[in-house]
Amino acid sequence: MRKYKIVIEQHSDGFCAYPLGMKGVVVGQGETADEALADVKSAIKFHIETFEDFSAES
Repeated sequence: MRKYKIVIEQHSDGFCAYPLGMKGVVVGQGETADEALADVKSAIKFHIETFEDFSAES
């Protein structure tokens, strides 16, 4: 299982989160950091299931 570092940023209208080292656009968002983290984890899972061979950085 590959691990990704996730960056969570606070903006004026909430939080966004994204994984480092993953090809493609994978972003989560939410009103709280926890919501953004849960959203990006779901997006990562979907991305890996859908684009399995293209997820890892070359």
